[in-house]
Amino acid sequence: MTTAVPALTDLQGTYVLDASHSQLGFIARHAMVTKVRGSFNDVEGSATIDGANPSASTLEVTIKTASVDTRSEGRDAHLKSADFFDAETYPEITFKGTGFDIDGDTVEVTGDLTIKDKTHPVTIPFEYQGAATDPFGNERIGFEGSVVVNRKDWDLNWNAALEAGGVLVSEKITLEFEVSAIKQA
Repeated sequence: MTTAVPALTDLQGTYVLDASHSQLGFIARHAMVTKVRGSFNDVEGSATIDGANPSASTLEVTIKTASVDTRSEGRDAHLKSADFFDAETYPEITFKGTGFDIDGDTVEVTGDLTIKDKTHPVTIPFEYQGAATDPFGNERIGFEGSVVVNRKDWDLNWNAALEAGGVLVSEKITLEFEVSAIKQA
């Protein structure tokens, strides 16, 4: 017997981000010729979803900046420094949803992204991946999304000019989200 997957507009309740099955990351162009990917290993988040009345939904995410991981210890140390995230002074990145618009299997989440005490609105289109009950009885939902931002909007300004022209780190950064959340109530 199969169970029908609920539509996005049928979702109701409070969900908590399952950090061990989610990834919040970024992609930056390096030396203008390749991409460097990174993610954050210490994230928390919760959402109250009202699929029938999206304006009643809420979302809050907190990321520990010191948990940045690009698989390069030296690069991670540089990203944690005052040149970039300044993790000692600004230990958290936050996102707070302010608007939700559902169209089919897509929800556009608009919210305030705060990095280094600079807050700017960002709209992220998320594709609903579905819902399932895992082997432990948890009701899970999944979403994937991405958006391109300019890192300079948050005073992430460090760069180095390249001899052949261009810069070492792109200004435009792609933020990527693969989210698994567990229903709480």
